[in-house]
Amino acid sequence: MQVFLLISYAGDMSRAERIRTADELTTLVAQLSRRMRTASAGAEITPSQQSVISRLDREGPATTAALARGELVRPQSMRATLAALEERALVVRAPHPTDGRQVVFSLTDEGAHLLRTGREARRGWLAEAMETHLSPAEQRAMTEAVPLLRRLVES
Repeated sequence: MQVFLLISYAGDMSRAERIRTADELTTLVAQLSRRMRTASAGAEITPSQQSVISRLDREGPATTAALARGELVRPQSMRATLAALEERALVVRAPHPTDGRQVVFSLTDEGAHLLRTGREARRGWLAEAMETHLSPAEQRAMTEAVPLLRRLVES
């Protein structure tokens, strides 16, 4: 299987092949994302709320403006997302340490717990699906694709 993959992708892809691959990846990533959300459906938070609490977990406390920039949304949209998270006690606001005009949002223990259990559910579903439906060689191919996908996301 690996030899086939190396041979079939050894040459340069045409623009049409890259566009076809991009179309397929777009569809598959969206389907995978929806499938993973259903694996942790008990959380009942929106994808944007999930992304914000993940960012707060990864990067620590942040202002509305910083979160909006990081999530590529308008500050007004971020305020609405934060209000919904605050209402559920998943985030808490505090005065900014150096600028009294601003507030910073942090993840609460309840928010961290929700994030952790959701990740465990998604990770468990995906690991089980890979083990059940992919051969060892295909599992290795998936592992090798992760750095490539990360590079695309970070570009």
